[in-house]
Amino acid sequence: MEFILNKIKEYNRIIIFGHERPDGDCIGSQYGLYNIIKETYPNKEVYITGESSEYVGFIGKPELIDDSLFKGSLAICVDCANGERLSDQRYKDCDYSIKIDHHINVDSFCDYEYVDTTSPACAQILVEFYQKFKDELKFNLAGAEALYVGIVTDTGRFKYDSTTAKTHRLAASLLEYGVNIGKIDNYLSVETIDNLKLRGYCLNTFKVTEHGFAYIVMTRDIIEKFGVSDEDAANQVTAISTIQECPVWAMFIEYPTQIRIRLRSRGPVVNLLASEYEGGGHPKASGAKLPSWDKLDEFLAKADELVLNYKKTLEI
Repeated sequence: MEFILNKIKEYNRIIIFGHERPDGDCIGSQYGLYNIIKETYPNKEVYITGESSEYVGFIGKPELIDDSLFKGSLAICVDCANGERLSDQRYKDCDYSIKIDHHINVDSFCDYEYVDTTSPACAQILVEFYQKFKDELKFNLAGAEALYVGIVTDTGRFKYDSTTAKTHRLAASLLEYGVNIGKIDNYLSVETIDNLKLRGYCLNTFKVTEHGFAYIVMTRDIIEKFGVSDEDAANQVTAISTIQECPVWAMFIEYPTQIRIRLRSRGPVVNLLASEYEGGGHPKASGAKLPSWDKLDEFLAKADELVLNYKKTLEI
């Protein structure tokens, strides 16, 4: 962390990158780090680049940055395990690059990398970074809110197994800056009527394999029929997260150029299965891809076997 701080001190222009289809942890980490740097070093140029997120758009929306700004800059890439998933590939044009992440290290794509796979959120790492150098770094409410959102979303409101006592302590430290939990929960909990109708569709059409793998198939025509964004459609994976008989569930969502899998678990490790389909992530929350719908049955068979083997271990 000291090396990262020294690099931040060294560069006058810093650009913070995030991954494509950003979630709360990605956007929260970008804006939390931006706030720390800008508050501490107000004369530095600090930019956030990449895609925006409707779900956590209240935190902020990345800017469109001119190509001329990358040369001579420090790139800091947050919450991303592999370089190809960064939504702005111009990190390669920067003079030096740093990765800060909490996923399994799939791809070493930066000059320097700080990866802590024990952390449930990248935002938690950044709170630790701030706490470590608290005597010389500055911070305010906007940054605290961003990092709190990052932690609370990537821990599933503190209910995932990866949540630790340290997580609660660091999240609590952010409240000292005036973070309004009720306001944030209101932003994260409300849904549009169209989203609620789509959730009803998901609850009426999800399927379950023989041994208890639950899944939703979300094709382009369904997304367009309900008039929701791809991000809102993908978030419906939570609609089937509480089925007692199904410890593993997924959504297969058709994007314009690919079929993505959002794979979740309450028990068995699923990232190894995801790795067989150009994916990976956390042990119980991973992403993957299908080359075509023709491969769906193959994936379903493997997921069903995974659930069967897990249930057998419970009987021993």
